[in-house]
Amino acid sequence: MDDPSTMSSFDEYIRHWAAIKPDAVALEEGDERATFAELDRRTAQVVALYRQLGVSPGDRIAWLGKNSKLYFELFYAAGRYGAVMVPIGWRLAAPEVAYILADTGAKVLFTGAGLGEAAEKACAELADPPKLLGCDRVRAAIDAADPADFTPVAPDEAVLQLYTSGTTGNPKGAVLSNRNLFALRQPGERAGLDWAVWEEDEAILIAMPCAHIGGTGLGVMAMGGGARAIVQSEFTPEGVLEAFEQGATRMFIVPAALQMVVQHPRAKTTDFSAVKYVFYGAAPIPLDLLREAVRTIPNAGFVQCYGMTETTGTVAVLPPGDHDLAGNERMRSAGHAVPGTQLKIVGEDGAELPRGQVGELAVKSPSNMLGYWNLPQATREALQDGWMHTGDAAYMDEDGYVFIQDRIKDMIISGGENVYPAQVESAIYGHPAVAEVAVIGVPDDHWGEAVKACVVAKPGEEIDPEAIIAWTRERLAGFKVPKSIKVIAALPRNQSGKILRRELRAPYWEGRERQVN
Repeated sequence: MDDPSTMSSFDEYIRHWAAIKPDAVALEEGDERATFAELDRRTAQVVALYRQLGVSPGDRIAWLGKNSKLYFELFYAAGRYGAVMVPIGWRLAAPEVAYILADTGAKVLFTGAGLGEAAEKACAELADPPKLLGCDRVRAAIDAADPADFTPVAPDEAVLQLYTSGTTGNPKGAVLSNRNLFALRQPGERAGLDWAVWEEDEAILIAMPCAHIGGTGLGVMAMGGGARAIVQSEFTPEGVLEAFEQGATRMFIVPAALQMVVQHPRAKTTDFSAVKYVFYGAAPIPLDLLREAVRTIPNAGFVQCYGMTETTGTVAVLPPGDHDLAGNERMRSAGHAVPGTQLKIVGEDGAELPRGQVGELAVKSPSNMLGYWNLPQATREALQDGWMHTGDAAYMDEDGYVFIQDRIKDMIISGGENVYPAQVESAIYGHPAVAEVAVIGVPDDHWGEAVKACVVAKPGEEIDPEAIIAWTRERLAGFKVPKSIKVIAALPRNQSGKILRRELRAPYWEGRERQVN
């Protein structure tokens, strides 16, 4: 029998678990379940469907929908066959969806429940739209297909393309391979890290969006560990509490969502005894929230995860032992490198800086992406000599713990969602009363950061903040829409004319040690 510690692809893991534990549940959504044996057969049926649709290895296919068992079946099959899955955020506006579809050249767009109309609206903007298949039709086609014989894709070929905010305001497609997805599993196991080792009958909750590595990546984690994946269409505090009662032993969550869970009235009566680990990321955990979470889920180990789409998720962790209810210096950090990964802080010349000096965090890992889709220059800038340059300003202490100070890039993280100011600014610029605009992130106790637009009016025009917000909402996903508008006389600029966002942000971050929340 194959050794899981040597595996690096979906095909290997699916065949392995189907042989070892054929009757164990692999995927669960509501009353729907698929065992590992059923998943082995069903993904081969999906491969047959791909062929019927004219999809060859290397072709892009897209999913516009919430989390679902069907999405993971389509993704796992793509991972075996070599088609490249592109999950698209279901909250995105039609022009944003259309941009991603055009950029990928996707041959097929699969839609989740309730997203058919949004998909049609996006496809209407394209000269060469993909084939459009709704979830009911897809399920019926899979059921009717005979399992295909196929040659598994090589581990270093692309199988997943996730879109992340780009420096021009348009998102960039980070291309990931089977090996990227599974590469850090074995080093963690070999190092004996408790949270890297899965016990029998464990289950992980997938409630974060599948268009993010924090959602789809959990499906990868479950497959690597041979664990049951409990799939929920989207995050709700009630859903998380129900999953814990269904036996979920692990989950990934952003701190703002964790707060909703532990403060929910039902949390007082929920049985949390099976919960082993709560992984959280996108922001450090406030000390008061940690205390409340530990009181609510007393047996769980809390693990902060630092990573990005381009590193296929977690490359640094703050382990349970570094979480102190009294507070400590390390809890301000993003943790240290996971086994198999190297971290360093570099200056503008790319040379490594001494410990304690602030520079850019760079990552060397087998999980670093293959590159950005169709963006060779951006790929060269991001991946230099095998090191992924994160755009995060940070320093490292003598023990290797990384402390994030600011973002070299201007990206805002609101409730775990990435918002790039240039895209929001582009949407607002079209308003007839607006002469100039700069978008910044400001502290928000609930979301970590909130989007704020600083707007200059055209001569003779008056700015109605609510009208600007409504205008933007028609053009962008809700999480990108400014929560507030500040009308100013002029934007601060340097001698070369570049907007000084730091000056706009400064009043809101006064008294805080870091420019990220």
